[in-house]
Order: sequence, then structure tokens, then C-alpha cells
Amino acid sequence: MNLGPETLINIINIQTEVVKLGLDLAGVMDLVVQRAQQLTHADGAVIELAEDDYMVYRAASGTAEKQLGLRLHKETSLSGLCVKVGHALQCSDSEEDPRVDKEACRKVGLRSMVVSPLKYGDILVGAIKVLSSKPNFFDDAVIHVLDLMSELIAASMYNAEKYSSNELVYRATHDQLTGVANRALFYDRLRQRLIQAQRLKDKFSIIILDMDGLKQINDNWGHRAGDAAIQEFTFCIKKATRQTDIVARVGGDEFGIIVNTIKNDDDITIVTQRIENALTQTFKFEGKEIPLHASMGWALFPNDGEELEVLIDKADQRMYTMKRIHKNNRKS
Repeated sequence: MNLGPETLINIINIQTEVVKLGLDLAGVMDLVVQRAQQLTHADGAVIELAEDDYMVYRAASGTAEKQLGLRLHKETSLSGLCVKVGHALQCSDSEEDPRVDKEACRKVGLRSMVVSPLKYGDILVGAIKVLSSKPNFFDDAVIHVLDLMSELIAASMYNAEKYSSNELVYRATHDQLTGVANRALFYDRLRQRLIQAQRLKDKFSIIILDMDGLKQINDNWGHRAGDAAIQEFTFCIKKATRQTDIVARVGGDEFGIIVNTIKNDDDITIVTQRIENALTQTFKFEGKEIPLHASMGWALFPNDGEELEVLIDKADQRMYTMKRIHKNNRKS
């Protein structure tokens, strides 16, 4: 592909979108991977942050989205090498390239990729990557695109220069409005808990919650009321869960919980009932009484499945079933 005027205009437009997001680093990274995928005609795009000995998928789009939270060893991955050498690297065919983690490439479904480093000041903090299921898909122009995209993220980091690199990771993994884990950290922790449960042969559960009526709150009382409702909703969930559980905002009105310890199958009923009781209430916003409601679904490891996607699907199915019941009850 050629880096023509249209591509440069698109990058300028992306810069405008980045500025609007301000200090929301997680939002910036999500935006950049989506736009990088579009600009390079890739199958997927990823931002990996360097954390200890790993490169961790902290933002992902396209075919890589399901791998959010994936951890790759720095020493055996192309992105880790990219951070080490400090310049862009290209892989034409992952099956023939000794620098890549072949098993991870097969899991993601990629055959070719381009990786460019992310810098925070003089520190290399991660990499941005585009990928394709086809070998020899990218040309050298893609490197220039990724370099420009990485500069957008670096600028977002620079705007918060007072933060340490550890705090930058925190900002990249937590929801700006509520302070709880974001989608990237939720999937990271879920993958780690799944590996642990498989090794120890113990139980854990995930809960997916959908906040009912957020659109109506925004329409009736404005987005400030909607933001206040999301914050109150989060507070209620945290109050009803334990410190060992992971509470995350994984979407606009969608939340996830990892219940790390389940002693027996009945425990999940007790946990979900406690959360439901905490959420069945109203809260006051500028003198108005605003109701809070949620639809909730859960999945138990290993009873409902032993793979991440299976557990998420099972919890989603139960959540949507509850949402249909709530909708029918409101009509009757």
C-alpha cells in the first residue's frame, strides 16, 4: 500500500479523535487499534504493553479481539524483540520466521505482521501490531503508518507525563469513569484465573451484568445522570462482592465479575442474589430518584465449560435470558 494523501488525512482525523479522548489512555488505545486495522487493511490490530517478562494484549481489534489479555514471553515473541531493539519489525510468514511465537500466532490466526515500538519519553513501553491471516500481506508503507499511530499513543502518554510507567499501565487497564478494571484487564485476569483453576482443579465463576435502562436515564435526565448511574451501579456491585473478586466495566453498560473462590455449586446462587439485592434500588441525582436495574448471567468453571469463550458465551446466554424476562415483565 502507498502512504498517500488520503491515508495522511485519515491519520490527522484520528489525531483529532485522540485529542477528544483526553487522558483516557485505554480509550485512545482502543481507538488506535481499530483505526490501524482499517488503514492497513489488516485482519486485526493489537497494542501490547511490556509488563515484567511479558508482552500483554491491552487493546485488540478484528481477529485479535478474542485474544485480549493474552500474555507472550518477551524473549520468544516478535513484539518483545521489537521493544528490545527499538525499531519496527516485519514478519512475512510466521511459519518460517524463527523470531516469532508460532503457537501464539496460530492461536490468533496470523501468518504475517508488522510491529512498531511504543515509547513513553525515552522508555520503550510496548508495541503496536497489525496482522493478517495471509503470508506476505504487508509492504514497507505499513511501517510508516504504525510509526505515526504509535506517536499518537505516545502523545497521549506524554500529556500525563507526571505519571510513572507503572501508573500508565494502571490508566491503560482501568475504566476512567468508575476506577474499576476495564475490558482488557478483565480478560487478562480471566485468562490467568483459568490457567490456575485448570492446574489446581478448583472452581471459580464469572458473572456478566447488563445495566438495564441506561438509555432511558440518558434520554430523560441527560448524560451526567447516566454517568452518575454507572458510578452508583459500580459502587453497588463492589459493595456486594469480596475484595478477592475482580469487578470490571467491560463496555458502556456492561460489567463483568470474576468470583475467584467458589467452594460449592450453590455459592454462585448466593453471590448473584447478594448482587441483585444490592442493585434493586434507586439513587438520588440532583433531587431526582433514579432506579437501578440489571440483567445478570453467570458461568461456573468447570461445570459450564473449561475454555474462556465457552464460559463467556454461557454467561451471556443466561444474561440475555434474564433480560428478556425483565422486558416481558415490564410489558405485562
